[in-house]
Amino acid sequence: MCLERWDKAMVTAALEAGVDAVVAPEGMKEEIQALGRIVVVSGDGDWVPGRDVHFINVRSPEDEQNAARLLGQGLPVAVMHTDWEILPLENLVARSGRLLVAVDSESRLETALGILEKGVSGVVVCAPDPQTLKKWVQRVHAAVPAENLVDAEIVSVRPVGLGDRVCLDTSLMMQDGQGALVGNSAGFLFHVQAETRQNPYVAPRPFRINAGAVHAYVKVPEGRTRYLCELEAGDRLLVVDPSGTATEAVVGRSKIERRPLLLVEAVYENRSGSLLLQNAETICLSAPDGSALSVTQLRVGQRVRVALSCEARHFGMPVSETIMER
Repeated sequence: MCLERWDKAMVTAALEAGVDAVVAPEGMKEEIQALGRIVVVSGDGDWVPGRDVHFINVRSPEDEQNAARLLGQGLPVAVMHTDWEILPLENLVARSGRLLVAVDSESRLETALGILEKGVSGVVVCAPDPQTLKKWVQRVHAAVPAENLVDAEIVSVRPVGLGDRVCLDTSLMMQDGQGALVGNSAGFLFHVQAETRQNPYVAPRPFRINAGAVHAYVKVPEGRTRYLCELEAGDRLLVVDPSGTATEAVVGRSKIERRPLLLVEAVYENRSGSLLLQNAETICLSAPDGSALSVTQLRVGQRVRVALSCEARHFGMPVSETIMER
C-alpha cells in the first residue's frame, strides 16, 4: 500500500486487509507501527528504497533495461504507474524475478494481475480511500493462479509399515474438497483433501490436512515446492480444490507423528508417481468429480486428481535439468 501522507484510516484499512508493507514518506514509521506490526518502506523504514526495493518509472528502453538488470540480480523492482504500458510490463514479466507494479485504478490492477497469464509478484496499491483499498487488496489476495489437475489411475495401494507423517494445521477453515498437492515426486503431486467431512471416528477438523510422510514435496505459493517436514508456523501453503482453484493459507502448526503408512502409486499416460499417506480412514484423495476417496477404501483402477509438471526442482524452484525420482 502506498501512503503519500499520514492517514490513520488508510493505515488501519491496510492492516485489516492484510497488506505486506506500507510505502510512506520518511518520519511516519513510528506512527504506522503504533497501529500494528507491519513493514514500512521509507528512507528510515524497515526497507529502504534504492537498497531493499527499487522504484522505477519505465518511460524508455533504458528504464526497462535498468529494471531488467535489477530483476536479474534478484532485487525487488516496483514499476510505478506513470505512463506504463502493457508491452514493457510483458517484457519484464517474461524475464521473471520479483516484479511489483503500482496501480491506481481497478483496470490497471486487473491488467497487472493478468499479464502473460502469469501476473506479477505483487502490486503497490495506490487507492483513493479505505474502502477501495480493502477491495483491491482482497482482489490481489484472490489472484492465485489456478492449478491444472488431471485424473491418474491408481495401480497399487499397500501398507509399508511405520513412518513419520505430517499434519498441517492451517489458519483457514477449508471447505469440502479443498486440500494440498503432495507427492514423492515434485512432478507428480496428489490432491490430498482436508479433514472437513463428518465420519464415525473423529470430529471434522476443517483446518487440517493430514498431508503425508515427512520427505514428501508439497506445493506452496509462487510455483515452489517444499518438503513437508520443513513447514512450520507462519509459513504459507497453497490450498487447492479439485477443480484447480487455488488460494493461500498460513500454517499455524505442523504435527509430526509416527503412524502406519500406505504407499499409493498412480499413473497418467507415460507418467507415474507415488505418495506415502497415513493408513487412516480420515485421509482422502480426490476423485475426478471432486468427491473424497478414503485411502483405506482406495482400489486399483480408481482415478484420482493429480497435478503434473515437467520441471525438476532445486531448493523448491523449478529448473530445467534431467532428474529421475523413484
